[in-house]
Amino acid sequence: MPTFVHEATFPHAREEVWNWYDGYGAFLRIMPEWEGLKPVQIGALKDGEETKFRIKLGPLRPMWIARHHHVRKGESFSDLMVKGPFGKWDHVHGFHALSKSESKVIDSIEWKLPFHLFTGWTSFITVAPRLKKMFRFRTDRTANDVAAISKTYHLPRKKILVTGSTGLIGTQLCAFLECAGHEVYRLVRPSTKLPKTVRKTHVIQWNETTGEILEGDLNGFDTVIHLAGAGIGDKRWSKKRKAIVRTSRVDTTKKLCEVLSKLSLPPQQFLCGSAIGYYGNRGTERLTESSTIGDGFLPDLCNEWEQSTRPLHDTNVKIVFLRTGLVMTPMGGIMKRLLLPAKFGALGPVGSGKQMQSWISLDDEIYAIHHLMMDSTSEGPYNLTAPLPVSQKEFAKVLGRVLRRPAFAPLPGFVIKMVFGEMGKQLVLEGQEVYPERLVESGFEFTHTTLESCFRHCLGMQK
Repeated sequence: MPTFVHEATFPHAREEVWNWYDGYGAFLRIMPEWEGLKPVQIGALKDGEETKFRIKLGPLRPMWIARHHHVRKGESFSDLMVKGPFGKWDHVHGFHALSKSESKVIDSIEWKLPFHLFTGWTSFITVAPRLKKMFRFRTDRTANDVAAISKTYHLPRKKILVTGSTGLIGTQLCAFLECAGHEVYRLVRPSTKLPKTVRKTHVIQWNETTGEILEGDLNGFDTVIHLAGAGIGDKRWSKKRKAIVRTSRVDTTKKLCEVLSKLSLPPQQFLCGSAIGYYGNRGTERLTESSTIGDGFLPDLCNEWEQSTRPLHDTNVKIVFLRTGLVMTPMGGIMKRLLLPAKFGALGPVGSGKQMQSWISLDDEIYAIHHLMMDSTSEGPYNLTAPLPVSQKEFAKVLGRVLRRPAFAPLPGFVIKMVFGEMGKQLVLEGQEVYPERLVESGFEFTHTTLESCFRHCLGMQK
């Protein structure tokens, strides 16, 4: 029976690495971004607890159920597959202290295929390559998360309220914050469909139109992270869609701030989502947080969005604006849309290809939010973009190189305008060269400074 073994060394104490694995959000964080796994139940690191998730096998979505056994706190735990696609799967995670500040995690998996006859001689093409790819990602993600957490390990953990917790950023942010030891709650509407893995005891319901708290209490939170809002690039911009996008950001933010301003125990911080669309189409002009606002729907929207925090201006709550760029992950956003044509070698310059794209990896987006949350001096706007923006032509070229596909097929601008209208013009054909000046000055260090390192990590294409 084949045994897969993977060893990873971390420049952190064994206790820190174990605590990360023991965090409620660890399973969400450890899932490879490209695999499309869907968690159904997350079990604690205790004997008999089960974790359930659906995997992607072509058109099929079979359930995988893993049961924890032989859990020795701080030292090891094992997962036995009780239901899934393999004939057998027994995974042992061993945590070893190499010194006070260095540790090693050894993963050992005994496995066999449903038809055991084919297990041995096909393993090098069926299972082993996928496992190697997955564990390279897991090692990087664990190391990066623990490193980000360790920078504020000496500070007290916080009680945090998050809106937009089911979105692309919110889902992974909540998981990371839980791994970091913070107490995370979610503010949702009654109609919100929460993932089955969300702890119902950590959910507060409200009416975003009236501000009425339907279930729970908003008093006593250290930080509120407000990420809620209808997707800007999800649908063509009709008058109705623009109104929905605006209301979900401007009106909801204003109502939330009004409620928070009247609390007997208001939060110390309010981190409000925003976007680099604030600057509008500026060609290759170097843009920082001190740059002026642009012209058009997006700049107007971002400005109103930020100004809707005004009810908190006369309080002691510190307000931070998260002006986010293009978040890179195959799980959603612009990258998910571009992956299919890129895999077919059909992604090349769009329009002129000269428009600048200011991007950020999903991990750095999360680490930056955590960094600003833990810094008591944070206040005002911060550009959440990597320090090296690229042209759209270079973006396509790098993605093609990572996927080992050609990237020269042009797509005329008029096609984008015909298909997507104003939305396509502002989101695809226009751009901004944005730099994270204040974020860097605050001491934040990026994990992915180049687009290629970002793509290789989130696509499992590390060299």
